[in-house]
Amino acid sequence: MASREHESGLPSGSVTEPDSPVFVISVAAQLSGLHAQTLRSYDRLGLVSPGRSAGGGRRYSARDIALLREVQRLSQEEGVNLAGIKRIIELEQLVDELRAQLDEMASQLLAAHSAVEQTAATVHASYRRDLVPVDRRQALVVWRPRPRRD
Repeated sequence: MASREHESGLPSGSVTEPDSPVFVISVAAQLSGLHAQTLRSYDRLGLVSPGRSAGGGRRYSARDIALLREVQRLSQEEGVNLAGIKRIIELEQLVDELRAQLDEMASQLLAAHSAVEQTAATVHASYRRDLVPVDRRQALVVWRPRPRRD
């Protein structure tokens, strides 16, 4: 039976949430294809910051494993140095935060438009039907000449 993989590349049954810190450093090293000492180094540099167990041991999530793989890819395939990788990660996180804010604002704007339309409909429904608007451009003007004063 073929095992399905999670978007992180991990078996789907092994992870409940992508941010759940469940993997000890040796397992995380094996899953990411990196040495455990490299993971410790990345943690010290702030590239990938795993969760901690009650005893202080590192616990990596599926998202951390995916990030470790991305760090390795950027370093090995793209030739980006660790400082550049850290900046890329920071900027990607900022983009994600801004996208979330944009989605929230778009949702609020949609709600505001809906509220305005509903209010306008209520106002229009309250108009008196016996009043008829007059277009002043088509009004009838009666002209009466003034009497002459001689």
